Amino acid sequence: MRRDTPAEDHSPSLGAKEFEKFRRLAYDQFGLNLTAAKHDLVAARLGKKLRELKIPSYAAYYDLVVADRSGESLIALIDSLSTNHTSFLREASHFDFLLTQVLPGLRKRASIDIWSAPCSTGEEPYSIAVTLLEKLGMPPKPALRIRATDISTKALGIAKKGVYAADRLGSMPAAMVKKYFTQTATGLFQINPDVRKMIDFERVNLIEPLRGSRMFPIIFCRNVMIYFDKPTQERLVANLTQFLEPGGYLMIGHSESLMGVRHSLEYVQPAIYRKPGAATA
Repeated sequence: MRRDTPAEDHSPSLGAKEFEKFRRLAYDQFGLNLTAAKHDLVAARLGKKLRELKIPSYAAYYDLVVADRSGESLIALIDSLSTNHTSFLREASHFDFLLTQVLPGLRKRASIDIWSAPCSTGEEPYSIAVTLLEKLGMPPKPALRIRATDISTKALGIAKKGVYAADRLGSMPAAMVKKYFTQTATGLFQINPDVRKMIDFERVNLIEPLRGSRMFPIIFCRNVMIYFDKPTQERLVANLTQFLEPGGYLMIGHSESLMGVRHSLEYVQPAIYRKPGAATA
C-alpha cells in the first residue's frame, strides 16, 4: 500500500547570522528586544513576508528593508513582528481610577486631553472615550480630545475604521455597545462617528525623541514595556514623562512594573504612577 508523505518544505531557513541582523535592526529602530527564544517566531512571521513578496531568502529581504529609503519596508517589518492583542475595557481598574480619581479634577477645564500610547487597533482609546462619555454626556462637557498613537500602520488602519467583531468588545455592557456602536449588515460593530471624531490617530515611535507641546493629565502606555529591555524602558518612560502635567498619571500594564527602571515618578498603586507637583487647575 502506498503511503502519502508530507510535501517537501522548500522554504528558506533563518540562520543565526540573519536572525542577528533582524534582531539588531528591530532593536535599533523600534526598541524591540528579540531574544534568541524568539527565533522561531521571527522566522515564521518574516517567512510570510518572503512568500508575499516572492523573495528567495531572509538575507535578500533584509537587504530590501535597509535599502528602502522611503521607510515603508521598515514599517512593514515592524507590522509583521508586532503583536496587537487587546480588547475593550481591558484591565478595568484603570478605567475606575480614571473616573473616580482623575476625572473630578478635570471637570472645570475647557477640554480633557488624554494620550493612548500605544493604541494598537483602537480598543483602548475608544474604551477611554465611552467611559468618560458616560459621565460627561454627549456632546461632552468639557470637550474630550484623545491622542491615539502606535508604531504599526496596520494596527492604526484598523483603529481608524473602528469596526470590530462581537468577541472583541470584551466585557463592555450591552447598553454601552448599543449606545456607542452601530451593528453592520455583516454582524460587525462600528464605533459611532461622533465618538470617532474625538480621537486623533497618528503613527509615533515612542522610543524616538518626541515632538509637541501638548501636555496630558493622564497617559495610558500599557503592555508595551514587556517587549523592551531596561535601557529602552527608561528611555520610554522619560519620553512620556516630559508630556505629563505635574500631578499627571502614567498607566502601565498590570504585568509591568517600573521596578529597576530609573524614573522621576511617584508610585501610586500597582500599574499607576504620578508625576510630582501640584495638579494643573
